[in-house]
Amino acid sequence: MTGTLQRPPAVTGEHSCWLPRHRKSAGRARRLLRDFLAGLDGGEQYADTGELLLSELVANAVEHARVPPGRLIQVRFELSPAVLRIEVHDANARHPKPCSVSEDGEDGRGLWLVQQLSADWGCHPRPGGIGKAVWCLISPTRRSAV
Repeated sequence: MTGTLQRPPAVTGEHSCWLPRHRKSAGRARRLLRDFLAGLDGGEQYADTGELLLSELVANAVEHARVPPGRLIQVRFELSPAVLRIEVHDANARHPKPCSVSEDGEDGRGLWLVQQLSADWGCHPRPGGIGKAVWCLISPTRRSAV
């Protein structure tokens, strides 16, 4: 066999699941993301920022998506060679908007963090017309050598 050896394509993958609209769902979503990334080559580069932003998006869906009892939240992760895409779906069609907060305020920083730490983010209606999906793209974190 002649020629040069080429690096195999990076492992990619996706995962989605439904969670109850409950305050404990952010922790469960973080564990799911951590497990998902642990199974993929290079996934650890996305873990810290991914877990933080996923927590914020799930917390927003739990806190602000005023929907009938029993509605679920869907979380979806997709890792491509250069970016982690996180989506959080809920049954409320109202799009989130970042708000101004005071220095000593305890709420309202979630979307600000998403804006600051993601490569991009946005919101779109869910297929079928019920609710929305809020998404963010996360670039890999470069860790310095120790």
